[in-house]
Amino acid sequence: MSNENVTNNENAKKPAISPRLMAGVGMLTAAAIVLQYLEFPLPFLIPPFIKMDFSDLPALIGAFAYGPLAGVLIELIKNLIHCLASQSFTVGELSNFILGAVFTFTAGAIYKSKKSRKNAIIGGVIGALVMGIISFPSNLFIVYPFYYNFMPEEAVLGAYRLIIPGMKSVTQSLIVFNIPFTVIKGLLSVLISMLIYKPLSKILKG
Repeated sequence: MSNENVTNNENAKKPAISPRLMAGVGMLTAAAIVLQYLEFPLPFLIPPFIKMDFSDLPALIGAFAYGPLAGVLIELIKNLIHCLASQSFTVGELSNFILGAVFTFTAGAIYKSKKSRKNAIIGGVIGALVMGIISFPSNLFIVYPFYYNFMPEEAVLGAYRLIIPGMKSVTQSLIVFNIPFTVIKGLLSVLISMLIYKPLSKILKG
């Protein structure tokens, strides 16, 4: 049997998705789901209806370990499951998925181009910045118009004014509060991932 035939037979037997990959993505997705429920407010920094959580962290680690599409998949499954117990009628989950997918895909794609700690940091920082920018139209055109059905726009603006009285509009508030908050949230995930990725990668990649 020729070497070419041996190679073809080996490739034919090799599964497209390895059991280790499936197990790793499943484990990270479970962690992301738990972390999404462990959200908490930061009332002195941002209105209490905006919560802080670290559910993007497992997806970011998955994007580094298995590629950018793995990060997007973790974000998708996490939000689909969260929809089952959500009171936002999937609107909050849709926004969370859009932002998380942009964040993890950007970071994972940059890291994949050259796998180094420096590139992981660069990818994570750029991903966090892109997520912050995308959060503006996502909140302005998707999330907040839905919430205005339950909480009038003036009431939403009033919540921002309790922190900075000079806020003149929700649009201005999104720029002053939400964009920096989203970027910092992403950067914290990047920081934590840099601290725990190396020991975790031995488990995730075997």
